[in-house]
Amino acid sequence: MRNFFLTIFVSVILFSFSNTIVNAKNSYFDEGKKLFDNKNYKDSKFYFEKDIVFNPKSENSYLYLAKIFKKEGNDSLEENNLNTTLLLNPKNEEAIYLLTLLNIKNSNFSNAKELIATLTSICEKMCSSKSELQSKLDSSLKSE
Repeated sequence: MRNFFLTIFVSVILFSFSNTIVNAKNSYFDEGKKLFDNKNYKDSKFYFEKDIVFNPKSENSYLYLAKIFKKEGNDSLEENNLNTTLLLNPKNEEAIYLLTLLNIKNSNFSNAKELIATLTSICEKMCSSKSELQSKLDSSLKSE
């Protein structure tokens, strides 16, 4: 009988602890997003990184980290985070858009063309961005 109560007690403790972890996972991204929206990039980066520790498949945290690195001018970390976002979700239109802009900036025109073609084939929300990207690519090609 004593073992039964001990098992119940341990189960209740573990259940409440796991519930706290699940809530913490959600709040790290949400808190990071609030800070990002308020242009507090340093603190938001901390929360997005913390979210990734608890949820390594958090494509949105990787995407927001890429946006932060874009603002900081760190192209290599921006690219790493965008590639990770696309690895987790190859149809993330915003990541494709940002990676295309980065490739145009870095004169990697063949990759930019491929990404524009990918965006064209999958676009649902950002279809209008295709023409913007194409014109940026065309003007970059002319200036070469």
